[in-house]
Amino acid sequence: IMPVPMAGENGTKLSEFILMSFSSLPAEIKSLLFMTFLIIYLITLVGNSLIILVTLADSMLHSPMYFFLRNLSFLEIGFNLVIVPKMLGTLLAQDTTISFLGCAIQMYFFFFFGVAECFLLATMAYDRYVAICNPLHYPVIVNQRTCAKLAAASWFAGFPVATVQTTWLFSFPFCGTNKVNHFFCDSPPVLRLVCANTAMFEIYAIIGTILFVMIPCMLILCSYTRIAAAILKIPLAKGKRKAFSTCSSHLLVVFLFYVSSSLTYFRPKSNNSPESKKLLSLSYTVVTPMLNPIIYSLRNNEVKNALCRTFHKVIGLRNCI
Repeated sequence: IMPVPMAGENGTKLSEFILMSFSSLPAEIKSLLFMTFLIIYLITLVGNSLIILVTLADSMLHSPMYFFLRNLSFLEIGFNLVIVPKMLGTLLAQDTTISFLGCAIQMYFFFFFGVAECFLLATMAYDRYVAICNPLHYPVIVNQRTCAKLAAASWFAGFPVATVQTTWLFSFPFCGTNKVNHFFCDSPPVLRLVCANTAMFEIYAIIGTILFVMIPCMLILCSYTRIAAAILKIPLAKGKRKAFSTCSSHLLVVFLFYVSSSLTYFRPKSNNSPESKKLLSLSYTVVTPMLNPIIYSLRNNEVKNALCRTFHKVIGLRNCI
């Protein structure tokens, strides 16, 4: 689906871009960043893989909540694979180039996983809403078939956005510089290299952001408003704590993801320097995927107990103390 690179002003075809984010840093800083991001990357892969394996292996976690958590871990692994390996290569080998097709593919999957995560987080909020506000009908409403449909819809939501936006953007002519002022091929810095009228594309991008990012955010807010109202009606403090503990991990993950991404894309241009945008982009593309399994492991007793049981099975012990 990717178009042929357009000719530049000098008549040659644009075959690659240059990622400029770390190019001006000293070699010592690049080495330090490489080690830092490599450790974060490995923790992300191991942590999310453990969540997937444990929720599959432990029968106590075969519930809708952990089915959606498993999907979230798959998403986080994919999100990281799109961004981090190329960034590590840039820091280690100092090869800052990325091919025209490689840039388009990276942007495509960035949009795909990003939009899918927005909808999956909204689906997880709906699951918690039904569990807390309508517990008697929860097994009927959120059954296995419904879970599969909601998860499939969340994954599919990323396809139209990624396909239309990436194909449209890379059909524009690129001329002059090919230097992308970012550590990956995000839409705004690549769009600045286009030498054509992009007004319609920018309008589409705004509409797409509202539909596929803000609507899931509003659904999450509505779900948690109803959840908070239901928790306040619980007479016993212990019951309130138990109800809140079932959704606190998800709420923290939502907060981290939406705050960092919103500050990146919705801040006024006058208050949004390229450097601050890069730092915010690092938070939701690199740091948040690492924190998600840690948050769910440390704040969720069921996951901690399941990890303990799995570990003891592996080493041959019967009980998890």
